[in-house]
Amino acid sequence: MSDRALEMEECVTQTGPKGVINDWRRFKLESMDQESLPPAKRELLRQMSSPQKPHDKSNVNRKMSIQEYELLKEEDEASLKKYRKQCMQEMHEKLSFGPKFEGVHELDSGEAFLEVIEKEHHSTVVVVHIYKAGVKGCEELNGCLDCLVTEYPTVKFCRIDAVASGAGERFSDDVLPTLLVYKAGELLGNFLACCKHLNEEFFATDVEAFLNGYGLLPEKEMPGMDSEDNDVE
Repeated sequence: MSDRALEMEECVTQTGPKGVINDWRRFKLESMDQESLPPAKRELLRQMSSPQKPHDKSNVNRKMSIQEYELLKEEDEASLKKYRKQCMQEMHEKLSFGPKFEGVHELDSGEAFLEVIEKEHHSTVVVVHIYKAGVKGCEELNGCLDCLVTEYPTVKFCRIDAVASGAGERFSDDVLPTLLVYKAGELLGNFLACCKHLNEEFFATDVEAFLNGYGLLPEKEMPGMDSEDNDVE
């Protein structure tokens, strides 16, 4: 069994129903405004959020009081959503492989272009846009990548000016804009004059659909999390 599988199995073993309840209670306690609570209620929450110690036998068989039951009923939905969001994020981080990126990376030389292809993490998809100022579609495609980078943080989106690449003769205006897609140093997609594959007026969703049509983009990150977060706040 792999280390990751063992880690996940250990996590499941330690997180039974009682563990989940204790985690939830602890989260509830930490997320509440402690200063606004009456002292008695604050102390009760503190006691309920602390797991029972094995050597403490004073309350082993104690039944839940009406006060504790009523307090549990008061657990508000907003805090539950926050707790669920936190759990999902933690699990997602455990299952995610490779680095994450922000923004489109501007490559300023052919050496930088080769480096990003050869040295990037083996699980990372690298999308490189070769463009030239004034060539139809290049500016629009740059704008699309600026949008897609927020949807696919595990993909490394890059762009490089055809002249700066040192291979301007290979990337003449009639083959621009060009999209190159790599993974683990291997060229997966080579789309010359890629605007020919799109409508005359195209948007980020069109570029996304085009790349997805070749299976070149991973699944999106945590769909629906933003809307739930907005509901909480």
